[in-house]
Amino acid sequence: MDMQQIVDVVSSFEGVLVVIPGEESGSPELAWGDAFFYYAPNGVMPERTQPYGTIVTKNYPDDEESRLDEPGRFRVNIHVGRDRAPLIVNDEASPADSDVFVSHPLYGAAGWVSVVNPSASTSEQAISLLNDAHEAARTRASRRSGTA
Repeated sequence: MDMQQIVDVVSSFEGVLVVIPGEESGSPELAWGDAFFYYAPNGVMPERTQPYGTIVTKNYPDDEESRLDEPGRFRVNIHVGRDRAPLIVNDEASPADSDVFVSHPLYGAAGWVSVVNPSASTSEQAISLLNDAHEAARTRASRRSGTA
């Protein structure tokens, strides 16, 4: 599954806002071409809310273990929660391994999991986890707004 296929599926979630910064966005150049997934039914990026999922296409400072600067590599990052993350990750895998869930190299302790180049083994689960993360973000937004 390539990055665009994942973006297309997530774009079908009700109330999703998919942000893919580019040169015209005013976002830092480092973020250009990456994708950020928010629950935002009004279409406006939440000011005080982190995305529930991202796709990164390059190394970030202090986040180079996945070797995303190598051609054709990208990483899907999903917030699944601290309790669920240990049930998903392969503790024997390296952050550079493809098609295997690992604890996010920087945010694993906060309940984030990652997969580089999801394909046969992980693409279906990645989509399912993104959907679950979207629903959790919807629930949090409803609680904050008092509509839950």
